[in-house]
Amino acid sequence: MHMEAQKYLWEGAIPLQIHLHESEVTTLPPPPPALILAPRMGYLPLLSALVKPYFSSALPPGVDTVWFEYKGLPLKWYIPTGVLFDLLCAEPERPWNLTVHFRGYPGNILIPCEGEDSVKWSFINSLKEAAYIINGNSKNVMNMSQSDQLELWNSVMSGRIPVRLYVWSVNEDFHDLEDAPKIDSWDKISFINRPAEIHTEEGKCFTLHDALKGLLPEFFSDLPLIGEESPKLEDEDKTKIPSEDASSNRSAEEGVENLCEHMESSCTTTIAEIKLVRIQGIEPKLEIPFSWVVNNLMNPEHFLHICICIKVPAGNTI
Repeated sequence: MHMEAQKYLWEGAIPLQIHLHESEVTTLPPPPPALILAPRMGYLPLLSALVKPYFSSALPPGVDTVWFEYKGLPLKWYIPTGVLFDLLCAEPERPWNLTVHFRGYPGNILIPCEGEDSVKWSFINSLKEAAYIINGNSKNVMNMSQSDQLELWNSVMSGRIPVRLYVWSVNEDFHDLEDAPKIDSWDKISFINRPAEIHTEEGKCFTLHDALKGLLPEFFSDLPLIGEESPKLEDEDKTKIPSEDASSNRSAEEGVENLCEHMESSCTTTIAEIKLVRIQGIEPKLEIPFSWVVNNLMNPEHFLHICICIKVPAGNTI
């Protein structure tokens, strides 16, 4: 079972149908969309070597800067492709229809990307961040020998897990994923980096349910399973510090202040319900052992990426 999961994870891919934005088409007829199988663990800018030659004859003059959008939303290039798909397609769309641009980079929404080098350094920064969460320092990432890699992996298995949460809170209820509200702005997503600690008790399995309780205490004092009635939130001082990426300049203090304002207005009255949890394209049951999730679904940079949709009353989204 372990090897099957690893095979699924490392060989996982998403079929993409990539369209050139109509404003950048200079030929008639316009070029047909490009069909590409994108690795789940890859990053969209790494597809430029395939996409750029395909559309080059149809582009207007100018300097190429590749970026992608989905239904008008510019896609954050430093989020793994599989995570973007899980987050933005509540009802999985195959092929995934994306639009590519080579002009007009939205610098007010996306941080700059200089191609493969930017992706590489973003990945290394995430790896350093994960190592710091696991070990309290990131020295072993600076010179990753085989023994260093083994030490890092053993540290992960000892119980302190770097988790990157993508929390999408909604007001509307829905029963079918195709009826889920669309994400049309990154403001609707809270990005949270937190360590999950595996607590073991004799005769009791530490589940994904238990891990999420510890990761999101501001939402759940006793996390319900999907489909069960949700309890009221307890009023508590714990807050989460959102972090979009390792190069973000947002301070921890700002994150705490913003979330404190939200907590003061909503924590004592909110009834939250988990509508969806998705990891590596899988919608696991919350009773699954968390150790299995960690062993099998962690990304190469040692973060466990979890997309979660939570329903809260109107006015209380984060």
